[in-house]
Amino acid sequence: MNNKKYHISLITFGLFLCNSYSFSQDSIQKDSSNIKVLYFKDAIKERYKGDDFNYSINDTGGINLLQRVLQKFFGWLSDVFGFDIDFINYKTLEYIVYGFLGIAALYLIIKFLMQSPINSVFKTEVQDISNFKYVEENIKDVNFDHLIEAALKENNYRLATRYLYLKSLKLLTNKNIIEWHYDKTNSDYINEIKDEHTKSVFKRISYLYDYVWYGEFPIDEAIYTKNQSDFDKLNALQHG
Repeated sequence: MNNKKYHISLITFGLFLCNSYSFSQDSIQKDSSNIKVLYFKDAIKERYKGDDFNYSINDTGGINLLQRVLQKFFGWLSDVFGFDIDFINYKTLEYIVYGFLGIAALYLIIKFLMQSPINSVFKTEVQDISNFKYVEENIKDVNFDHLIEAALKENNYRLATRYLYLKSLKLLTNKNIIEWHYDKTNSDYINEIKDEHTKSVFKRISYLYDYVWYGEFPIDEAIYTKNQSDFDKLNALQHG
């Protein structure tokens, strides 16, 4: 009896499932409408180029310090005098300010160089001497006795020795023993001197001159007086 009830229940449940599936199939409606497929237009990248579509640009209106100062200045003028300043392009005005600053800097540099020649910026002790370059390049027109006297009054025995040497070159040139030129060296003059005694004395004063002038060794009055005697010997010679 119990088995019979079990089989009846199983059959009834199966019929219920079949009816439920049939009902769900009948309740689904078919969609018979046409589907329209949309496509992106051609060259879409080109259509959305430009700053308006560039979202990486910071469009906050940021300005630099100079533009901010200019804005405040012209804003103050606008408040004081009551005129409109909306027409001012601060970026262009910034370039104009930089241009004026560059011109001013260039003017100051040129003015400085004109007042202080480049060689005086890097001047040595030799170039500190007034008109020394002229003296060195124009020994035929220079009165060395006056220059030597002036140097001795200042106890500048090193400079006085320099003038003694140039004076000797002048005298040798006047005697046609050498042919002076400011670019020549001591060796050039030695080769030009024919007389061996004159050549020997000239080598001596050249050594003294190089030692005192280029060696920059200290020299006092006693040493200067001793050296001067050798220069006087050369100057007294008449033949070369």
